[in-house]
Amino acid sequence: MMLIRPPRFLSPSHTPGPREPRLHRPLDASRIFSPRSPGRRSRPRPGLASPSTDLRRLTARIVDLTRRKQLAQIMEEVEATRRRVRGGGLLNTIVMNAVLEACVRCGDVDRALRLFEEMRGPTGCGVDGVSYGILLKGLGIARRIDEAFEILESIEKDSSIGSPRLSPHLICGFLNALIEAGDMRRANALVARFRKVLYEGHSVLLYNLLMKGYIKSNFPLGALTVKDEILRQELKPDRLTYNTIISACVKAAEIDKAIRFLEDMKEEANKESNPELLPDAVTYTTLLKGLGNNRDLYSVLNIVVEMKSSLISLDRTAYTAMIDALLACGSIDGALCIFGDIIKHAGKNKDLRPKPHLYLLIMRAFATRGDVDMVMRLNKRMWPDSAGSISRAAKEEAHELLMEAAINNNQIDLARGLLRQIVNEKECFSWTSRVGLVAVKVESLSGFTNSLLSPYIFPQIILNDPVEKYMVPFQESRPLPADLILRKAVMRFLKDRAVPLVDDWGGCVGIVHRDDCTKLDAPLLSMSRGPPLCVPTSTTVEHVIDLLLREKSEMVVVVKSGNMYEGSYTSSSRPLGVFSLAILWSFTVDYSSKSDIPDAGISRATKLKQDA
Repeated sequence: MMLIRPPRFLSPSHTPGPREPRLHRPLDASRIFSPRSPGRRSRPRPGLASPSTDLRRLTARIVDLTRRKQLAQIMEEVEATRRRVRGGGLLNTIVMNAVLEACVRCGDVDRALRLFEEMRGPTGCGVDGVSYGILLKGLGIARRIDEAFEILESIEKDSSIGSPRLSPHLICGFLNALIEAGDMRRANALVARFRKVLYEGHSVLLYNLLMKGYIKSNFPLGALTVKDEILRQELKPDRLTYNTIISACVKAAEIDKAIRFLEDMKEEANKESNPELLPDAVTYTTLLKGLGNNRDLYSVLNIVVEMKSSLISLDRTAYTAMIDALLACGSIDGALCIFGDIIKHAGKNKDLRPKPHLYLLIMRAFATRGDVDMVMRLNKRMWPDSAGSISRAAKEEAHELLMEAAINNNQIDLARGLLRQIVNEKECFSWTSRVGLVAVKVESLSGFTNSLLSPYIFPQIILNDPVEKYMVPFQESRPLPADLILRKAVMRFLKDRAVPLVDDWGGCVGIVHRDDCTKLDAPLLSMSRGPPLCVPTSTTVEHVIDLLLREKSEMVVVVKSGNMYEGSYTSSSRPLGVFSLAILWSFTVDYSSKSDIPDAGISRATKLKQDA
């Protein structure tokens, strides 16, 4: 016989105590059959997030991707959310406005227009004033002014879907886009057209935008006339107004006026007991830039002392502006003092840690002086002490500045070692860049025997000779007919990089380069780069080489000197010959091959290199 033990909750209690709580409601079945210990907390039942929470997360995600300019990713996530929400439901206007802003920020105005039409359609989520403002800003950035004015006129006539109100905020976005593009003519036309709306509230925002426009349009002193208009309207300039005026004076190199506006700013703040009018870090950094350009060390020091004694919070940008102005005035010691302050305060405030740009700024000054030791120290401390990541370009410039310091200190061996390292790491560099000019110095001081670049020299060419001495007669260059199809002359371009073209009368009408031969069934003349480059016979070889390199051409046509003064070169002018980079290359000798070179050629090449 099997005894079945009754459930514990049916068993009578043998020791009921007075403290036992009475149950006023029936127990839940889940609590009965799933007892839990007193120390264990119940887990919340997983449930679906509300649609509003998902949309808020999506909006934040769109804003984050907009900063990164990842428009394709935004559209993918929006489409995925549309499929999840009620089987392809609609998103609200806030989310779609964020997508609209992303399209404008990423420069895809056509997609923004399509999205706007979808939003205000019968199946869309609707549009509001924010939607119109974003679209107007995008049209202004894309320079599609007529479409923007059509939208504004429809809003003014109350014929727009969504019933947006014509407000200063709506127009100022479009106005700011015009100002950023420097189009003051259309900006002034917009202000004149909607003057009544823009003057609502008597705000100085409109005037601040106009002053910024004059600065953008390379007429900075026009901002002073706007300031006079502010005073005529009996408006109170704010801090942004003064900062914009000071920036205009600095750009116009009117530093005295900028200093005077700074004094007016402080006087107005004291008169009205308004701390919001006192100069801030932007005011002082703008002034420091102008004073540094003027090499006014005394005024720079006064501004630095005033900044450090004031109550404003000095950030990394303000300290960098101080150092930049002091270095521009030649005060390296003063710049080092400010740099020491940054390092000292950076121990408590990590936001003040200098960026690699500041290290490079000081290293340039020491490299010019030839102080190799300081450049090496700064280069070493830049890695552990700077904030942010150090780009490859910053790393390369640090090595180049060390080479420049070595060459300015006459440490040729150190400079050659650094140049060898740079040549091994860099794919290419321009001879007109900073490192290129230093490399020319290193090469000229090292001589051909110790050259790192294995130069090719011209022992048989004197650069001052006329090009007629080295040209190839025109018929020997084997010109091709201009109407010849490329398919019939393909093998010619496997051998020659450039071929002259002639017409039926024997005149040169163009030059076809191998890189331009892209259509087999097209005539050769259609692939030429226009009329040929022509030089008279008396032109020096040096000038012809410069012309070929500047125009990125492989060949020039040599004509009689008289033809160049009769007007433009025509087919009736008979070419005498051609000179090309291939001809020049045939005269070169690789010095690294240790071939025999006449002494006279070496001396001429050495002299030319030293002149360079």
